[in-house]
Amino acid sequence: MFGVAGVALVAAACSDGGSNDNAEGTATANSAKTKAASTTTTSPANATTTGAATTVDCVLTPEMTEGPYYLDDQVIRRDVTEGKTGIPLQLDLTVADASSCTPIPGLMVEIWHADAEGAYSGFGAGGSTTTFLRGGQNADTNGKVQFNTIYPGWYQGRTVHIHVKVHDGNTVHTTQLFFDQTLTNEVFTRSPYQGHSGGTTNSQDNIFSGGGTSTTLKTSESGNGYLGTLVMGVQR
Repeated sequence: MFGVAGVALVAAACSDGGSNDNAEGTATANSAKTKAASTTTTSPANATTTGAATTVDCVLTPEMTEGPYYLDDQVIRRDVTEGKTGIPLQLDLTVADASSCTPIPGLMVEIWHADAEGAYSGFGAGGSTTTFLRGGQNADTNGKVQFNTIYPGWYQGRTVHIHVKVHDGNTVHTTQLFFDQTLTNEVFTRSPYQGHSGGTTNSQDNIFSGGGTSTTLKTSESGNGYLGTLVMGVQR
């Protein structure tokens, strides 16, 4: 499904995360079209500082399918909820160089995911003109982006996940973020998810089995919701 880019862009997952001070805007994220392959390895995650440079240990993660619900020109913004109800989720992502594991500023990070009932904006029941639970941001000087969203729901044949693209205008890495199954089971006992509970689990999901353990968010409770963090290392 994917061509191999002359300059590979691959993602890495680590346990460090942070916030992003970029302000919301009304511009759009213009995606590149070249997709790159990657390999999977595992290693512990750790943050260290050498001189003025902060580094993190990186774990390369596989390229994952874009799926049928991506839209070009997503709105650049931090809060993507657009009034959608659900358990709050603050998503803190860091972009770092996979070779040196130092933060990379300026790369575009886009996310999109289903609402609590499993619907995507821009398609089907979500409505062709809707844009909820979609957005992009440029990484700040510390390589960080932050999104305010809700815990995703599920749709037929897929476990709970968030789609992510990281690109520099020429090369793009596409992957998916996942959640611990025990946490998802707990979330789906609460409103507004309990009416749409059940569905495919991580262990039953073919895409998760292709490397989802390395892109599973590190989550913690935050207020009445959750904080999810991940470091995505890239090679350009």
